[in-house]
Amino acid sequence: MQIGPYRIDPPVVLAPMAGVTDKPFRLLCKRLGAGLAVSEMTNADPRLWQTRKSRQRMDHHGEPEPVSVQIAGYDPTMLAEAARYNADNGAQIIDINMGCPAKKVCNVWSGSALLQDEPLVARIVKAVVDAVDVPVTLKIRTGWDRQNKNALTIAKIAEDAGIAALAVHGRTRADKYEGEAEYDTIAAVKGSVRIPIFANGDVVTPQQAKHVLDVTGADAVMVGRGAQGRPWIFREIAHYLATGENLPEPTPAEVCDILVHHLEHLYAFYGELQGVRIARKHLGWYAKDRPENAAFRSVVNRAESAVEQLQLTREYFAVLGDQDRLAA
Repeated sequence: MQIGPYRIDPPVVLAPMAGVTDKPFRLLCKRLGAGLAVSEMTNADPRLWQTRKSRQRMDHHGEPEPVSVQIAGYDPTMLAEAARYNADNGAQIIDINMGCPAKKVCNVWSGSALLQDEPLVARIVKAVVDAVDVPVTLKIRTGWDRQNKNALTIAKIAEDAGIAALAVHGRTRADKYEGEAEYDTIAAVKGSVRIPIFANGDVVTPQQAKHVLDVTGADAVMVGRGAQGRPWIFREIAHYLATGENLPEPTPAEVCDILVHHLEHLYAFYGELQGVRIARKHLGWYAKDRPENAAFRSVVNRAESAVEQLQLTREYFAVLGDQDRLAA
């Protein structure tokens, strides 16, 4: 699929996730096959741009093209300024967040709360599109709740304002992450506009990715929670879409190599203390499909140094590799 001058190939995209899609994780997912990786949301309030957290979120040095940065807020003028600021600092695509269901985001009239005010949506998307020369994308849900689904209306507003592509998470804000994704709604959105559509929601296997593309007609799939602990899902989906065949599961040794690379990048990016703490959730996700997960998490969460965390991780996956060899 195409977003402005950028070809997204393969059409498999890492969804923006607060606290997850930081630079180390984006680089990892791109290396493992993602055609695009969208940053975690950055606040549109300029008073927050110079905090350590914001500076880290706006660090895109060395990222492969295209660099997509998500902005969040409620004020059209502020969001337009945030778009300009990020474009001046390396963003090649600006993404507007109207999909986040988190209470703390919606309570300040940002994220999916904006879907309740269609005139405000129109003012925001026009202000941001007019503010920058780079393509602007938008991420939404199907509506605020099941009684107030307005994805088709929002999609038309977005298209008319010049939005370059639209990501639709197939749930309402009220649904959060419960229940099955509404692929029929995404299909209806795709049929109602001419701009490219990302289909988002419950894409956790290559087979599901193909099914979602088939039933929605979307131009690409967007993977969120399915990439947590399985960043190689992008190459798996791309391979399946291209050949109809499944790639073999990575061995424990391969997973260990991927994870150690990720941990080392976290330490380098955040510093050892913060990197060790942030790594804990990723370690839990990597081990989540194993029966030994609870024991592994309790041990690895006690690690206070990078050396100890890496050693425990290597030992854990070495044992898994031995078990797999014995089973074979």
